[in-house]
Amino acid sequence: MNIEQTFSAKDVEILQTDVAFKGFFSIEKIRLRHRLFAGGWSDPIVRELFVRGTAVAAVIYDPEHDLIGLVEQFRIGLLNDPAGPWCREVVAGMVEVGDSNDEQVLANVTLLKDTVLRELQEEADVIPSKLHTICDYYTSPGGTSESLHLYCAIADLRHAGGIYGLPEEGEDIRMSVLPADDVFQNIYSGQYNNAATLICLQWLMMNQERLKSDISTE
Repeated sequence: MNIEQTFSAKDVEILQTDVAFKGFFSIEKIRLRHRLFAGGWSDPIVRELFVRGTAVAAVIYDPEHDLIGLVEQFRIGLLNDPAGPWCREVVAGMVEVGDSNDEQVLANVTLLKDTVLRELQEEADVIPSKLHTICDYYTSPGGTSESLHLYCAIADLRHAGGIYGLPEEGEDIRMSVLPADDVFQNIYSGQYNNAATLICLQWLMMNQERLKSDISTE
């Protein structure tokens, strides 16, 4: 059953926006009101918004040899994690928007895919033969504007792997190639404890045989 969407952006009134912090990221303090499901408008409320923009991510898969490529790097958000602040994850990066606004970026499929190709080369030294779109989602809409666009990159991984990243941006990235069965058997073990990686790996599990069949028919 479809649920009717009753509200849209026009049902929000922005009363005031201030930049509360601006550094590597920025935080906006927004005073607003919005329409209520029961009718009328809410009282003015204040929310802090972590401004993140648009990002892309891709799991690398070699269907001919049944291999998965993942990267590992230091992540400040895992500083207090018992296993330590290094995260095994899919290749990912921010879209460089230039003069474009968020709406234009979201609609620009070419820009999104060009960003994926750039990140694959910078973080894993991989040039894929094909890109499959997985899905788009908002990482944590209760507090950040970040949207993430997920892909599966098809590539020959037999000779892949190494240390990559841009030193001038403080990147120290290790790319590893793992047998798909090993990854899938440990998918919920805590080794891949971030949403983008879990979603990509779950999609890959569901589409693994189809991707293998595509190779045999090419």
